[in-house]
Amino acid sequence: MVKKFILKFLGILLAVCFVITIKNVDFESIVALQDNTPITIDTLEKLNNEHLFGDFIDTKLTEDIWTTGGVKEKSTSLVVKLFGFIPIKKTTVVVCEDESVYLGGVPLGFSVTTKGVIVVGSNSVLTEDGKKTNSELENGDIVTKVNDIDIFNVEDIKEQLAMSEGSDVKITFLRDGKEQTCSLTPILDSESGEYKLGIWIRNDAQGIGTLTFVTEDNDFGALGHAITDFETGATVPVNDGNIYPCTMLGITKGSKGKAGELRCLFVEGSMSNGTIEKNTTCGVFGDINEDTNLIDQNLSCPIASRLVVKVGKAKLISAVSGIREEYDIEIIKTYNQHSTNDKSFIFRVKDERLLELTGGIVQGMSGSPIVQDGKLIGAVTHVFLYDPTKGYGVYADFMLDEVS
Repeated sequence: MVKKFILKFLGILLAVCFVITIKNVDFESIVALQDNTPITIDTLEKLNNEHLFGDFIDTKLTEDIWTTGGVKEKSTSLVVKLFGFIPIKKTTVVVCEDESVYLGGVPLGFSVTTKGVIVVGSNSVLTEDGKKTNSELENGDIVTKVNDIDIFNVEDIKEQLAMSEGSDVKITFLRDGKEQTCSLTPILDSESGEYKLGIWIRNDAQGIGTLTFVTEDNDFGALGHAITDFETGATVPVNDGNIYPCTMLGITKGSKGKAGELRCLFVEGSMSNGTIEKNTTCGVFGDINEDTNLIDQNLSCPIASRLVVKVGKAKLISAVSGIREEYDIEIIKTYNQHSTNDKSFIFRVKDERLLELTGGIVQGMSGSPIVQDGKLIGAVTHVFLYDPTKGYGVYADFMLDEVS
């Protein structure tokens, strides 16, 4: 009888301990740890001191040394232990120094030309036998080559079609980021005498966004998500481009079901603040001019690892009022991501000043820096259409990885 009571008591005790452990340990984040994750000593201390993986979790760096072909090699690993002595995860890490950047927050104009041309519609061609079209290409496809010759603009396509003299041409194009090919027969336009494909195309894109950061080497990151074609939504592969200073004309406040926007004006030309080199899932990147006035030398901070981004208070930096200011927000959910994603965490605007100005997050604020505990943790990327006080952010270390 006593033995049964003891066993029952131990069973209940183990069950209670199990429930307490599950509720107090972030196993999802631990499992999501990937090899070669960058980590700083400060990040490691924060993981332990603030128990970011849970109250019963400790982390420690270890060095592994082995010999391959007579040559000694070594790697550093992060070991995660439950209750300080039960190892539950081991992953290789790259120990690095904290990198400080100058914070942005100011709106910019973006203008890029594409690698290839974007299909924005179909067009019938009038021939001697009536109207004809080609249907193989879709809106949003990006034509990069004709007969294996690189295409940069409309004139390049005209030249290749003229050389074909009506024979089938091989079209190389991107659809949803994947390269595909097809064969098309050029159509002879009876009015102009030129061969055509029966599509509308363009090779440029413009828009408004916000500068996120600038490094000490004058590399910048901005926007937090890719530049896309405004009609088709296709991500624009960049051939070259520039960023420009903006004049803010006004703000259209966001409301439920209706996105607001910063109404800005910029003029393309010699007043460029810098050049665009990359257009990626997590933002736009390039070099700024050394004499630009985009940054404040007194406004800098380190970039935080995504491992330490947590639910709680944070600051959003923006110049929507006409000057660069900090606004109170709250991180309400973070995601464990194995690869780059422009929806890394969700936040809510809490600052009444910003709500009064914009209603929350509006178009043009993408790229606005987000700071937590004195470190840059990310940038604004998207707004919730049904609730403009809420938005998505991308982790800052994802953006830093894209800096050339």
